[in-house]
Amino acid sequence: MGQTLRETIKNITFKHLKKFKGQVFGQNLTGVGWVAGTLPKLYEKQGVIELPMADVAGGGIVTGSALVGKRPIYIIRYQGYNWFNCTFIVNYACKSKELWKRPAPIFIRGIASEGSIGPVAGSSHVSIFYKMPGIKIFSPMTSDEYKKVYKKFQSSDDVFYVSEHRKSYEYKIKFKNIIKKNLDMILMSISITRFEAERAMHQLNKIGLKVGIIHLVNLKPFKLSKSLIKSIKSTKYGVLMTDNDYVDGILRILAHKINTETKKQVHVMGLKNKSAGYSKETDNLPPNCLEIVERVKKIIKS
Repeated sequence: MGQTLRETIKNITFKHLKKFKGQVFGQNLTGVGWVAGTLPKLYEKQGVIELPMADVAGGGIVTGSALVGKRPIYIIRYQGYNWFNCTFIVNYACKSKELWKRPAPIFIRGIASEGSIGPVAGSSHVSIFYKMPGIKIFSPMTSDEYKKVYKKFQSSDDVFYVSEHRKSYEYKIKFKNIIKKNLDMILMSISITRFEAERAMHQLNKIGLKVGIIHLVNLKPFKLSKSLIKSIKSTKYGVLMTDNDYVDGILRILAHKINTETKKQVHVMGLKNKSAGYSKETDNLPPNCLEIVERVKKIIKS
């Protein structure tokens, strides 16, 4: 059946270190499960560099590695820490190629997670990087998708932000877009919500609705193919987008782009507008299958 995403990331990292003599940076890499089993058991002499617990400084150290040609992988173990880690990346690494003709290619692994981990660490926080020039953003959830993104990085000299999710690591699944003309609605999902959107699509089709799905991997640059635009234009009720981030970010940005190209209404579902706590009662979780199904029904009914 192929490899799990966890095994794929681990093998890619091993090759990056041993064959290409790259470097991997991050905090607490060699303990507590080796980054959920995605990091090979290598140490500093093989290129695995443990950073001090000073999040703002970490991005500067990694940028320096990129400037001397090491093509580092930078692991941000919780995407909520993007707020601390982005300073040197967006203000130096992402601008260096344009301003000084000196690229600083970095493969950033930003790992999203939810569930009883509080208001800072949890959910996806890609939106704070999105508006900055000089960065490319991807959200692969399968082994095939991840391999394609890494291959692009190896032939590029840009900064790549790769949005991962811990819950995707165990899967061997493959996703494909399901689109055709004259659907009632198309689900367009990002990150971990892709799994729930797939389930929702099947449930909605079972009750007689005609629903398709588009899986988003390439978030920036974002471009819809002519066939996707044509399919969206032919829908009766437009698009419902889902993500594990707050809606007033990348979801609104992409929804506007899609609406501009298709003239169809684009609805969005993400996190509720509240801070998460450390318990099930205070969690703020991304939309699940049932919530997506109910939202589609409500849109069509209205």
